[in-house]
Amino acid sequence: MTTMIGLSLIDRRVVLVGGGAVAARRLAAFLADGALVRVVAPELAPSTRALVAEHHVEWVARPFEPEDVDDAWLVHTATGDRSVDREVAAACDRKRVFCINASDGAHGSARMTAQTAAGDVVIGVGSSVGADPRRAVLVRDAIRALLDDGRLPLRRRRASTAGRVDLIGGGPGPIDLMTVRARRLLAEADVVVADRLGPTEAVMAELDPDVLVIDVGKRPGAHPVPQEEINALLVMHAGAGRRVVRLKGGDPFVYGRGGEEVIACREAGVPVEVTPGASSAISVPQAAGIPVTHRGTASAVHVVNGQGDLSTVTLQSLADPQTTTVMLMGVAALPKVVGAARAHGVRDDLPVAIVENGHTPMQRTTRSTLGEVVSAAAEVGVRNPAVIVFGDVAAAELLLPSRVHAGNAES
Repeated sequence: MTTMIGLSLIDRRVVLVGGGAVAARRLAAFLADGALVRVVAPELAPSTRALVAEHHVEWVARPFEPEDVDDAWLVHTATGDRSVDREVAAACDRKRVFCINASDGAHGSARMTAQTAAGDVVIGVGSSVGADPRRAVLVRDAIRALLDDGRLPLRRRRASTAGRVDLIGGGPGPIDLMTVRARRLLAEADVVVADRLGPTEAVMAELDPDVLVIDVGKRPGAHPVPQEEINALLVMHAGAGRRVVRLKGGDPFVYGRGGEEVIACREAGVPVEVTPGASSAISVPQAAGIPVTHRGTASAVHVVNGQGDLSTVTLQSLADPQTTTVMLMGVAALPKVVGAARAHGVRDDLPVAIVENGHTPMQRTTRSTLGEVVSAAAEVGVRNPAVIVFGDVAAAELLLPSRVHAGNAES
Protein backbone atom coordinates (compact mmCIF):
# COMPACT_ATOMS: atom_id res chain seq x y z
CA MET A 1 0.00 0.00 0.00
CA THR A 2 1.20 3.52 -0.80
CA THR A 3 0.33 6.60 1.25
CA MET A 4 0.08 9.65 -0.98
CA ILE A 5 1.23 12.89 0.61
CA GLY A 6 2.13 16.36 -0.55
CA LEU A 7 5.70 17.50 0.00
CA SER A 8 6.88 21.08 0.15
CA LEU A 9 10.35 21.12 -1.41
CA ILE A 10 10.90 24.87 -1.26
CA ASP A 11 14.51 25.54 -0.20
CA ARG A 12 15.00 21.85 0.67
CA ARG A 13 17.78 19.69 -0.72
CA VAL A 14 16.85 17.25 -3.48
CA VAL A 15 19.61 15.02 -4.87
CA LEU A 16 19.20 13.92 -8.46
CA VAL A 17 21.41 10.98 -9.40
CA GLY A 18 21.89 10.63 -13.15
CA GLY A 19 22.18 13.13 -15.96
CA GLY A 20 20.11 11.74 -18.83
CA ALA A 21 16.80 12.73 -20.43
CA VAL A 22 14.71 11.44 -17.51
CA ALA A 23 16.85 13.46 -15.13
CA ALA A 24 16.21 16.57 -17.23
CA ARG A 25 12.45 16.18 -16.92
CA ARG A 26 12.63 15.63 -13.17
CA LEU A 27 15.12 18.46 -12.73
CA ALA A 28 12.71 20.89 -14.39
CA ALA A 29 9.88 19.73 -12.10
CA PHE A 30 11.94 20.00 -8.91
CA LEU A 31 13.18 23.45 -9.85
CA ALA A 32 9.59 24.55 -10.48
CA ASP A 33 8.77 23.35 -6.95
CA GLY A 34 11.50 25.57 -5.51
CA ALA A 35 13.85 22.78 -4.44
CA LEU A 36 17.60 23.14 -3.96
CA VAL A 37 18.78 20.53 -6.43
CA ARG A 38 22.17 18.85 -6.58
CA VAL A 39 22.92 16.65 -9.61
CA VAL A 40 25.33 13.75 -9.22
CA ALA A 41 26.46 12.27 -12.55
CA PRO A 42 29.72 11.79 -14.46
CA GLU A 43 28.16 13.20 -17.65
CA LEU A 44 25.10 15.27 -18.52
CA ALA A 45 22.81 15.00 -21.51
CA PRO A 46 22.49 18.26 -23.47
CA SER A 47 19.00 18.96 -22.07
CA THR A 48 20.17 18.39 -18.50
CA ARG A 49 23.33 20.43 -19.03
CA ALA A 50 21.25 23.34 -20.34
CA LEU A 51 19.03 23.34 -17.24
CA VAL A 52 22.03 23.08 -14.92
CA ALA A 53 23.67 26.05 -16.60
CA GLU A 54 20.51 28.15 -16.81
CA HIS A 55 19.52 27.69 -13.17
CA HIS A 56 23.05 27.48 -11.70
CA VAL A 57 22.36 24.00 -10.32
CA GLU A 58 25.13 22.32 -8.31
CA TRP A 59 26.67 19.49 -10.36
CA VAL A 60 28.90 16.84 -8.81
CA ALA A 61 30.67 15.39 -11.84
CA ARG A 62 31.43 11.86 -10.69
CA PRO A 63 29.67 8.54 -10.02
CA PHE A 64 27.34 8.22 -7.03
CA GLU A 65 28.72 7.72 -3.53
CA PRO A 66 26.56 6.80 -0.49
CA GLU A 67 27.48 10.05 1.30
CA ASP A 68 25.69 12.02 -1.44
CA VAL A 69 22.35 11.44 0.29
CA ASP A 70 23.43 12.66 3.73
CA ASP A 71 21.82 16.12 3.58
CA ALA A 72 18.93 15.24 1.28
CA TRP A 73 15.22 15.48 2.01
CA LEU A 74 14.44 13.53 -1.16
CA VAL A 75 16.55 11.58 -3.68
CA HIS A 76 15.69 10.73 -7.27
CA THR A 77 17.81 8.21 -9.13
CA ALA A 78 17.66 7.70 -12.89
CA THR A 79 21.11 6.59 -14.02
CA GLY A 80 19.92 4.07 -16.59
CA ASP A 81 21.84 1.36 -14.71
CA ARG A 82 19.51 -0.72 -12.51
CA SER A 83 22.30 -1.87 -10.20
CA VAL A 84 23.39 1.72 -9.51
CA ASP A 85 19.81 2.84 -8.97
CA ARG A 86 19.31 0.03 -6.45
CA GLU A 87 22.51 1.05 -4.70
CA VAL A 88 21.16 4.60 -4.40
CA ALA A 89 17.84 3.31 -3.05
CA ALA A 90 19.63 1.14 -0.49
CA ALA A 91 21.77 4.07 0.70
CA CYS A 92 18.61 6.14 1.15
CA ASP A 93 16.96 3.36 3.18
CA ARG A 94 19.94 3.30 5.54
CA LYS A 95 19.74 7.08 6.04
CA ARG A 96 15.92 7.14 6.21
CA VAL A 97 15.69 9.39 3.17
CA PHE A 98 12.85 8.88 0.72
CA CYS A 99 14.01 7.77 -2.72
CA ILE A 100 12.36 7.66 -6.14
CA ASN A 101 13.88 4.92 -8.26
CA ALA A 102 12.96 5.71 -11.87
CA SER A 103 14.23 2.39 -13.20
CA ASP A 104 12.09 0.25 -10.88
CA GLY A 105 9.07 1.72 -9.10
CA ALA A 106 8.90 -1.27 -6.75
CA HIS A 107 12.40 -0.65 -5.35
CA GLY A 108 12.07 2.93 -4.24
CA SER A 109 10.46 4.27 -1.08
CA ALA A 110 8.67 7.03 -3.02
CA ARG A 111 7.01 7.36 -6.41
CA MET A 112 6.30 10.25 -8.72
CA THR A 113 2.66 10.92 -9.55
CA ALA A 114 1.05 12.13 -12.75
CA GLN A 115 0.00 15.60 -11.63
CA THR A 116 -2.38 18.31 -12.69
CA ALA A 117 -3.45 21.51 -10.99
CA ALA A 118 -6.56 23.68 -11.00
CA GLY A 119 -6.03 26.91 -9.12
CA ASP A 120 -4.70 25.96 -5.70
CA VAL A 121 -5.87 22.33 -6.00
CA VAL A 122 -3.18 19.82 -6.96
CA ILE A 123 -4.18 16.29 -8.03
CA GLY A 124 -1.75 13.41 -8.29
CA VAL A 125 -2.37 9.93 -9.69
CA GLY A 126 -0.13 7.02 -8.80
CA SER A 127 -0.20 3.28 -8.13
CA SER A 128 -0.35 1.42 -4.84
CA VAL A 129 1.89 -1.38 -6.15
CA GLY A 130 4.66 -1.01 -8.69
CA ALA A 131 4.48 1.73 -11.29
CA ASP A 132 2.27 2.17 -14.33
CA PRO A 133 3.02 5.66 -15.67
CA ARG A 134 0.88 5.41 -18.81
CA ARG A 135 -2.20 4.42 -16.84
CA ALA A 136 -1.57 7.22 -14.34
CA VAL A 137 -1.34 9.74 -17.17
CA LEU A 138 -4.59 8.55 -18.74
CA VAL A 139 -6.44 8.82 -15.42
CA ARG A 140 -4.92 12.24 -14.79
CA ASP A 141 -6.00 13.47 -18.21
CA ALA A 142 -9.55 12.24 -17.62
CA ILE A 143 -9.68 14.18 -14.35
CA ARG A 144 -8.20 17.20 -16.13
CA ALA A 145 -11.05 17.11 -18.63
CA LEU A 146 -13.61 17.17 -15.82
CA LEU A 147 -11.78 20.07 -14.19
CA ASP A 148 -11.74 21.97 -17.45
CA ASP A 149 -15.50 21.54 -17.80
CA GLY A 150 -16.07 22.85 -14.28
CA ARG A 151 -17.68 19.55 -13.26
CA LEU A 152 -15.63 18.85 -10.14
CA PRO A 153 -16.19 20.52 -6.73
CA LEU A 154 -13.26 22.94 -6.49
CA ARG A 155 -14.72 25.37 -3.93
CA ARG A 156 -12.95 25.80 -0.64
CA ARG A 157 -14.87 24.22 2.25
CA ARG A 158 -12.72 25.63 5.03
CA ALA A 159 -12.96 29.30 5.98
CA SER A 160 -10.07 31.38 4.69
CA THR A 161 -8.81 34.93 4.85
CA ALA A 162 -7.35 34.61 1.34
CA GLY A 163 -10.14 36.25 -0.62
CA ARG A 164 -9.70 37.36 -4.21
CA VAL A 165 -11.60 38.65 -7.23
CA ASP A 166 -11.51 37.22 -10.74
CA LEU A 167 -13.06 39.18 -13.58
CA ILE A 168 -14.01 36.67 -16.25
CA GLY A 169 -15.36 37.15 -19.73
CA GLY A 170 -18.33 34.92 -20.42
CA GLY A 171 -18.19 35.41 -24.17
CA PRO A 172 -21.24 35.92 -26.37
CA GLY A 173 -23.57 33.43 -24.71
CA PRO A 174 -23.00 29.68 -25.23
CA ILE A 175 -21.26 28.14 -22.25
CA ASP A 176 -18.93 26.13 -24.48
CA LEU A 177 -17.48 29.37 -25.86
CA MET A 178 -16.14 30.28 -22.42
CA THR A 179 -12.46 29.64 -21.73
CA VAL A 180 -11.33 26.64 -19.72
CA ARG A 181 -9.92 28.98 -17.06
CA ALA A 182 -13.24 30.82 -16.73
CA ARG A 183 -15.10 27.54 -16.17
CA ARG A 184 -12.61 26.48 -13.53
CA LEU A 185 -12.79 29.81 -11.69
CA LEU A 186 -16.57 29.57 -11.59
CA ALA A 187 -16.27 26.12 -10.04
CA GLU A 188 -14.13 27.66 -7.27
CA ALA A 189 -16.35 30.67 -6.62
CA ASP A 190 -18.12 31.45 -3.35
CA VAL A 191 -19.76 34.57 -4.79
CA VAL A 192 -20.71 35.33 -8.41
CA VAL A 193 -21.52 38.91 -9.35
CA ALA A 194 -23.20 38.54 -12.73
CA ASP A 195 -24.26 40.76 -15.63
CA ARG A 196 -27.37 40.23 -17.72
CA LEU A 197 -25.55 39.22 -20.88
CA GLY A 198 -23.35 36.21 -21.45
CA PRO A 199 -23.86 32.57 -20.40
CA THR A 200 -25.71 33.48 -17.21
CA GLU A 201 -28.48 30.88 -17.05
CA ALA A 202 -26.38 27.92 -18.15
CA VAL A 203 -23.56 28.84 -15.76
CA MET A 204 -25.83 29.38 -12.76
CA ALA A 205 -27.28 25.92 -13.23
CA GLU A 206 -23.82 24.43 -12.61
CA LEU A 207 -23.08 26.31 -9.38
CA ASP A 208 -23.43 24.77 -5.93
CA PRO A 209 -26.75 25.71 -4.31
CA ASP A 210 -24.98 27.69 -1.56
CA VAL A 211 -22.99 29.91 -3.94
CA LEU A 212 -24.15 33.50 -3.51
CA VAL A 213 -25.27 34.94 -6.87
CA ILE A 214 -25.72 38.70 -7.12
CA ASP A 215 -27.47 40.03 -10.23
CA VAL A 216 -26.13 43.47 -11.17
CA GLY A 217 -27.17 43.32 -14.81
CA LYS A 218 -27.80 46.56 -16.64
CA ARG A 219 -30.62 46.93 -19.14
CA PRO A 220 -31.26 49.76 -21.59
CA GLY A 221 -32.32 52.75 -19.51
CA ALA A 222 -32.10 50.82 -16.23
CA HIS A 223 -28.98 50.47 -14.08
CA PRO A 224 -30.32 48.96 -10.83
CA VAL A 225 -26.87 48.64 -9.22
CA PRO A 226 -24.54 51.62 -9.79
CA GLN A 227 -20.93 50.84 -10.69
CA GLU A 228 -19.67 52.19 -7.37
CA GLU A 229 -21.85 49.68 -5.52
CA ILE A 230 -20.62 46.84 -7.73
CA ASN A 231 -17.04 47.81 -6.89
CA ALA A 232 -17.92 47.86 -3.19
CA LEU A 233 -19.55 44.41 -3.39
CA LEU A 234 -16.44 42.89 -4.94
CA VAL A 235 -14.17 44.41 -2.30
CA MET A 236 -16.46 43.54 0.60
CA HIS A 237 -16.86 39.84 -0.23
CA ALA A 238 -13.20 39.35 -1.11
CA GLY A 239 -12.23 41.14 2.10
CA ALA A 240 -14.29 38.55 4.00
CA GLY A 241 -12.10 35.79 2.57
CA ARG A 242 -14.40 34.70 -0.26
CA ARG A 243 -13.48 33.76 -3.82
CA VAL A 244 -15.42 36.24 -5.94
CA VAL A 245 -16.08 35.90 -9.66
CA ARG A 246 -17.28 38.95 -11.57
CA LEU A 247 -18.99 37.36 -14.56
CA LYS A 248 -19.36 39.61 -17.59
CA GLY A 249 -20.67 39.07 -21.08
CA GLY A 250 -18.07 39.27 -23.83
CA ASP A 251 -14.68 40.45 -22.58
CA PRO A 252 -14.24 42.33 -19.27
CA PHE A 253 -12.15 45.06 -20.88
CA VAL A 254 -14.38 45.77 -23.90
CA TYR A 255 -17.07 48.20 -22.70
CA GLY A 256 -17.41 46.14 -19.54
CA ARG A 257 -15.98 48.71 -17.07
CA GLY A 258 -13.60 45.98 -15.97
CA GLY A 259 -10.76 48.45 -15.64
CA GLU A 260 -12.69 50.40 -13.00
CA GLU A 261 -13.29 47.22 -11.01
CA VAL A 262 -9.62 46.27 -11.18
CA ILE A 263 -8.66 49.71 -9.86
CA ALA A 264 -11.16 49.45 -7.01
CA CYS A 265 -9.80 46.06 -5.95
CA ARG A 266 -6.17 47.17 -6.13
CA GLU A 267 -6.88 50.32 -4.13
CA ALA A 268 -8.44 48.11 -1.44
CA GLY A 269 -5.50 45.68 -1.48
CA VAL A 270 -7.62 42.83 -2.89
CA PRO A 271 -5.89 40.37 -5.26
CA VAL A 272 -7.55 40.59 -8.66
CA GLU A 273 -6.97 39.00 -12.06
CA VAL A 274 -8.74 39.20 -15.42
CA THR A 275 -9.63 36.23 -17.62
CA PRO A 276 -10.46 37.27 -21.20
CA GLY A 277 -13.55 36.27 -23.12
CA ALA A 278 -14.65 36.38 -26.73
CA SER A 279 -15.86 39.94 -27.32
CA SER A 280 -19.26 40.33 -28.94
CA ALA A 281 -17.65 42.90 -31.24
CA ILE A 282 -15.91 40.02 -33.02
CA SER A 283 -17.86 36.89 -32.15
CA VAL A 284 -21.41 38.10 -32.84
CA PRO A 285 -20.69 39.24 -36.42
CA GLN A 286 -18.87 35.92 -36.87
CA ALA A 287 -22.04 34.08 -35.83
CA ALA A 288 -23.78 35.73 -38.78
CA GLY A 289 -20.96 34.87 -41.17
CA ILE A 290 -19.44 38.36 -41.10
CA PRO A 291 -15.64 38.59 -40.74
CA VAL A 292 -14.74 42.00 -39.35
CA THR A 293 -11.57 41.91 -41.46
CA HIS A 294 -11.20 40.31 -44.87
CA ARG A 295 -8.33 40.50 -47.30
CA GLY A 296 -9.05 42.99 -50.04
CA THR A 297 -12.16 44.31 -48.26
CA ALA A 298 -11.30 45.55 -44.77
CA SER A 299 -7.93 45.75 -43.04
CA ALA A 300 -8.93 47.58 -39.85
CA VAL A 301 -11.69 47.49 -37.21
CA HIS A 302 -13.11 50.39 -35.25
CA VAL A 303 -15.23 49.42 -32.23
CA VAL A 304 -17.53 52.06 -30.78
CA ASN A 305 -20.08 52.32 -27.96
CA GLY A 306 -23.38 53.53 -29.40
CA GLN A 307 -24.33 55.13 -26.11
CA GLY A 308 -21.47 57.61 -26.30
CA ASP A 309 -20.97 60.70 -28.39
CA LEU A 310 -20.19 60.19 -32.04
CA SER A 311 -16.56 61.21 -32.45
CA THR A 312 -14.69 62.50 -35.46
CA VAL A 313 -12.67 59.27 -35.48
CA THR A 314 -15.86 57.19 -35.75
CA LEU A 315 -17.11 59.32 -38.65
CA GLN A 316 -13.76 58.88 -40.37
CA SER A 317 -13.88 55.10 -39.88
CA LEU A 318 -17.39 54.98 -41.36
CA ALA A 319 -16.11 56.82 -44.41
CA ASP A 320 -12.97 54.69 -44.79
CA PRO A 321 -13.63 51.80 -47.23
CA GLN A 322 -10.86 49.71 -45.61
CA THR A 323 -12.29 49.99 -42.07
CA THR A 324 -15.11 48.00 -40.49
CA THR A 325 -17.02 49.92 -37.83
CA VAL A 326 -18.62 47.72 -35.16
CA MET A 327 -21.12 49.39 -32.85
CA LEU A 328 -22.17 47.87 -29.54
CA MET A 329 -25.25 49.03 -27.61
CA GLY A 330 -26.26 51.13 -30.60
CA VAL A 331 -29.88 50.28 -31.44
CA ALA A 332 -31.33 53.44 -29.89
CA ALA A 333 -28.57 55.59 -31.39
CA LEU A 334 -28.89 54.17 -34.91
CA PRO A 335 -30.88 57.11 -36.42
CA LYS A 336 -28.42 59.63 -34.94
CA VAL A 337 -25.41 57.68 -36.21
CA VAL A 338 -26.84 57.23 -39.70
CA GLY A 339 -27.76 60.91 -39.93
CA ALA A 340 -24.29 62.05 -38.87
CA ALA A 341 -22.60 59.57 -41.24
CA ARG A 342 -24.63 60.73 -44.24
CA ALA A 343 -23.94 64.37 -43.36
CA HIS A 344 -20.25 63.49 -43.28
CA GLY A 345 -20.44 62.15 -46.82
CA VAL A 346 -20.55 58.40 -46.13
CA ARG A 347 -22.11 56.69 -49.13
CA ASP A 348 -25.74 55.57 -48.87
CA ASP A 349 -25.01 52.11 -50.29
CA LEU A 350 -22.54 51.20 -47.52
CA PRO A 351 -23.56 47.72 -46.33
CA VAL A 352 -24.91 47.50 -42.77
CA ALA A 353 -25.81 44.39 -40.79
CA ILE A 354 -27.56 44.21 -37.42
CA VAL A 355 -27.09 40.93 -35.54
CA GLU A 356 -29.45 40.43 -32.61
CA ASN A 357 -28.90 37.82 -29.88
CA GLY A 358 -25.80 36.43 -31.53
CA HIS A 359 -24.90 32.80 -30.81
CA THR A 360 -28.35 32.07 -29.34
CA PRO A 361 -31.46 30.34 -30.74
CA MET A 362 -33.03 33.82 -31.10
CA GLN A 363 -30.28 35.10 -33.38
CA ARG A 364 -31.52 37.26 -36.24
CA THR A 365 -29.58 39.23 -38.85
CA THR A 366 -30.98 42.24 -40.66
CA ARG A 367 -28.97 43.36 -43.68
CA SER A 368 -29.43 46.71 -45.33
CA THR A 369 -27.52 49.81 -46.41
CA LEU A 370 -26.71 53.05 -44.66
CA GLY A 371 -29.47 54.86 -46.51
CA GLU A 372 -32.15 52.27 -45.68
CA VAL A 373 -31.10 50.69 -42.38
CA VAL A 374 -33.13 52.92 -40.06
CA SER A 375 -36.40 52.04 -41.79
CA ALA A 376 -35.36 48.38 -42.13
CA ALA A 377 -34.63 48.16 -38.40
CA ALA A 378 -37.94 49.78 -37.52
CA GLU A 379 -39.84 47.47 -39.88
CA VAL A 380 -38.59 44.27 -38.22
CA GLY A 381 -38.47 45.70 -34.70
CA VAL A 382 -34.74 45.41 -33.96
CA ARG A 383 -34.01 45.27 -30.24
CA ASN A 384 -31.02 44.91 -27.94
CA PRO A 385 -28.79 43.03 -27.45
CA ALA A 386 -27.50 43.68 -30.93
CA VAL A 387 -24.24 44.35 -32.71
CA ILE A 388 -24.27 46.68 -35.72
CA VAL A 389 -21.64 46.26 -38.44
CA PHE A 390 -20.95 49.05 -40.95
CA GLY A 391 -18.71 48.27 -43.90
CA ASP A 392 -18.29 46.18 -47.00
CA VAL A 393 -17.73 43.04 -44.90
CA ALA A 394 -21.46 43.22 -44.05
CA ALA A 395 -22.44 42.53 -47.66
CA ALA A 396 -24.46 39.32 -47.90
CA GLU A 397 -22.45 38.01 -50.85
CA LEU A 398 -18.99 38.55 -49.32
CA LEU A 399 -18.23 34.91 -48.51
CA LEU A 400 -20.04 33.27 -51.40
CA PRO A 401 -17.72 30.86 -53.28
CA SER A 402 -17.59 32.91 -56.47
CA ARG A 403 -16.45 35.97 -54.50
CA VAL A 404 -13.74 33.98 -52.70
CA HIS A 405 -12.41 32.44 -55.92
CA ALA A 406 -12.41 35.77 -57.68
CA GLY A 407 -10.45 37.33 -54.84
CA ASN A 408 -7.85 34.59 -55.01
CA ALA A 409 -7.50 35.02 -58.75
CA GLU A 410 -6.96 38.77 -58.38
CA SER A 411 -4.23 38.26 -55.78
